[in-house]
Amino acid sequence: QVQLVESGGGLVQAGGSLRLSCAISGRIFSINAMGWYRQAPGKQRELVASIHSGGRTNYANSVKGRFTISRDNAKNAVALQMNSLKSEDTAVYYCNAVISTKYGSPWTNNWGQGTQVTVSS
Repeated sequence: QVQLVESGGGLVQAGGSLRLSCAISGRIFSINAMGWYRQAPGKQRELVASIHSGGRTNYANSVKGRFTISRDNAKNAVALQMNSLKSEDTAVYYCNAVISTKYGSPWTNNWGQGTQVTVSS
């Protein structure tokens, strides 16, 4: 019923920038928190950044000052601007959103399919 589609991943040199976007579609009543997670080979999935409905943001220490998360509530979209990329940022990046599909229904955790970000040193 709900789809999250990421775009914007790719290959970039260290020090470069990428912008990830996530479009959310389907039956949506309300979106609470939205965020980006990443998973590198052999590692657990980790939170990169999140943004709540009121605009409060949270960042992993490793990306503070380099990454910026933003959301467009009118378009049900979230973006991640990544600057000063490092080789250790290489991972599959996943969009996440906590969504209610109708009034009174519980919040559900929803994921995109992931987009690869590769930073070459």
